This record gives sequence, C-alpha cells and structure tokens, in this order.
Amino acid sequence: MKISIVVTQEEHFKFAQEICDTIESSALLRGTGIAKRTPEYIQKKMSNGDAMIALADGKFAGFCYIESWQHGKFVAHSGLIVHPDYRSLGLAKKIKSKVFDYSLQRYPDAKIFGITTGLAVMKINSDLGYKPVPFSELTTDPSFWAGCKTCTNFPILQSKENKMCLCTGMLYDPKEKQKTPPRHPFNEAVLSRLKKIKQALFLNKLLSFVFLLKI
Repeated sequence: MKISIVVTQEEHFKFAQEICDTIESSALLRGTGIAKRTPEYIQKKMSNGDAMIALADGKFAGFCYIESWQHGKFVAHSGLIVHPDYRSLGLAKKIKSKVFDYSLQRYPDAKIFGITTGLAVMKINSDLGYKPVPFSELTTDPSFWAGCKTCTNFPILQSKENKMCLCTGMLYDPKEKQKTPPRHPFNEAVLSRLKKIKQALFLNKLLSFVFLLKI
C-alpha cells in the first residue's frame, strides 16, 4: 500500500463530504467537542492550496488544512484527521509534519498555533517544537473563536471570555531559537492531569450555578 501526502487541488473536491463525516464521527467516538466543518468550506481550502490530503491507492486516508489570522500573523492547522482504515500507522504525525513544513514556507513570518483536547495531537505538536501557552498568546481574531460555536464546549469558552476552555493552547514561534529535542518535551501524564483538573473545575462551577437556580 502506497500512501502519498500532497497539497490539495480541485480534483480532491470529491473527498470533502467524506472528510467532514470522518472528522465528526471521530469526535463523537472520543466524546470530545468539535468545531464542525462543511464540505463547501473544505473545498474552499482545497482550491486555495491551504490543505494537504493523504491518499492510499487513490482513496482518502487523511487530511489537514491551514487557516491564517490577523493578516498572516498567526496560522493554525485544523481538521487533522485519519480515516479509520489507516490509523495506527503513524499517519497523523506524517500529515501534521508535512503541513507544518508547508506552513513555514507559505507563511514564513507567522506564529503557528492550535487548540486541542487530544493528547495525541499535543504530543505531535510538542515534537514539532510547540509549547503550551495561555489563550492570551493566541490570535485575538473574533472569527477564529467564532469557529468554536458548533463545539459542545463553546458555552465554557464564552463564560471565560475566550481566555480558557477544556482545550489546551499550543504555539510555535519561528523567531524563537529552536532546540532538538524540543524545548518543551511532552509529558502525557501532566497534560492528562491538567485536562482532568480543568474538567473538574468547570463541572463544579456548573453544578453551583444549577444549585443557585433552584434556590
């Protein structure tokens, strides 16, 4: 089986619906929040050359696209997904690495960032040199945060005025001198504990709010 990872073109439009369905079903399976995408939006990214697709003998195997914010000051990688038939092959890391390198060429002065609840994505980002940061270091563009509206955790984000959520913010600044291995090595146990603490804090506040409503 030969898997190739290429910059998208209009010939890949036919995979847009399958990509959206795979992203959504994967999120539901993990029980995580998700910002939903439409086939039309995915096709727009494809036609602009702001996406990469993995193909296995002509079949959709994986995908990721690029978004730019504040006139190219920030860049984010979104919609990273691998088809269930091609998981456990290290394909997600290969796609992410390709998109990362492509972003550095296409947007050389941009800070690359992401928000995620997935430990696997956090590890990939950390291996590439990202560091965990507060949301205040990410883009302030309202349209980025508006993209979270379809996520089940959006009320939490709103209640914190876009300063905190269950997601962890991660940032790569090309102007910082990078080291090998990364300056901020991934510690799955620490990040997993942080995620649980966040969930517990938000749950306690929600229960308190419900209790007050009943009084």
